[in-house]
Amino acid sequence: MRIGASLQTRLALALGLSVTLLWLVAAAVTAHRLGGQMEEVFDDGLKATAQRILPIARHDLREGHQGRDATDYDDNGEDDDGDGRIDREARYGEDVSFIVRDQNGQVLLGSKGADASSFPPSTKRGFLRTATHQLYYDTSFDGNLTIAVAEPLDHRTELSRKMLLGLVLPLIVVIPLSLLAIYLAVRRSLRPVRALRHELANRGAQDLSPVTDSGLPTELLPISAGVNQLLDRLTAAFHAERAFAANAAHELRTPVAGAIAQAQRIRSETKEKLTSQRATEIETTLKRLMRISEKLMQLARAEGGRLQSDQPSDLRTVLQMVLQDFARAGEGRVLLALPTAPVRSMLDPDAVGILCRNLIENALKHGAQDGKVEVSLQLGGLLSVANDGPILPPDAVDRLMRRFERGNIEIGGSGVGLAIVTAIADRIGADVTIVSPRPERNEGVQVEIKLPVWSPRLSV
Repeated sequence: MRIGASLQTRLALALGLSVTLLWLVAAAVTAHRLGGQMEEVFDDGLKATAQRILPIARHDLREGHQGRDATDYDDNGEDDDGDGRIDREARYGEDVSFIVRDQNGQVLLGSKGADASSFPPSTKRGFLRTATHQLYYDTSFDGNLTIAVAEPLDHRTELSRKMLLGLVLPLIVVIPLSLLAIYLAVRRSLRPVRALRHELANRGAQDLSPVTDSGLPTELLPISAGVNQLLDRLTAAFHAERAFAANAAHELRTPVAGAIAQAQRIRSETKEKLTSQRATEIETTLKRLMRISEKLMQLARAEGGRLQSDQPSDLRTVLQMVLQDFARAGEGRVLLALPTAPVRSMLDPDAVGILCRNLIENALKHGAQDGKVEVSLQLGGLLSVANDGPILPPDAVDRLMRRFERGNIEIGGSGVGLAIVTAIADRIGADVTIVSPRPERNEGVQVEIKLPVWSPRLSV
């Protein structure tokens, strides 16, 4: 089955991809807005750091100048003894670095590790971004000192990466769970659709009963109603066809029988040879018409009649009765092999009799004229009818299953015998198997049908 052919798969993919895309878009928008807000927070922190450090640095510089002479410091604000202010002022910040300059731009104080080249000179208050740092400049109220506080951009990038990771990691868990929840919800919602599909797929070709619409969503109710209307029309058409065939065949029996009697009377009363010959031909034709009408009645019975019985019956008894009818008609070429134990089935005995009679008649007509017809029944319900004679070509098997098809035009027949057998087999869910030549033979035809058998364990 193609992936796009399933409605359930289409809905699950559409909803899953939509939800995934919405999650990713929401995460991207959140990350973008959160990144802007984080920049503002970082800048505010940088500004607050400068405003907090500047008074402290001014106080320290005043105390330092009172206790030490200005000649103790070099041009970079470091003392000659190597104990620099940068080391002593490291406590002012760890993530940020700063330097304090006087109004001439001379560095007076700085944090540990601060590189003066990273702090471009500036006397304006505000922010400045370089390739490596974000800086904030501020001046004292008297304008004598200027502080520059810098934060590495790598630090902000690292924090942004951690923030994005904190957004993405939950999505790695949430998105698969969302997809699973969507799949389960779609599958549960489409349960009535699957039930309808299962019902239509598993019903046989002869099952024209209405489709159940209980539990179907409102979108499918018009479909089930349309299917039921179509099934009702098909049922009415089939019933009309079968009723016409059965009624026509039944109504033909009486006039045909009367015409046969008249032809026989004409033949017995006339002395002209030509008239007697024509009366015989008329009688033969009328008898063939009567056989066809009987076959049509059997076909209508096979297609529209009731094939199930209320009580199980022994199939051996049905076969014995069928062979007794052939024996009374003077046909003694039929051999019957039955198991010793009963073979019970819920099939209607009349339907089984029609099936067996047509199989035997075909075997007698199309087999060897002096050959035997072997009929056997096994305990599992396998019915076999075999005859000797010519091999049946493979392309003729399907053709003989159609109505009014004859295997040999020279041999009389109605051409609906195997069609009747096929109709009954289809309605009881059995397969008709034709084997030619017969197993372990070089000639003949063998027809097998697996009839359903009844077991006491199945009825409990």
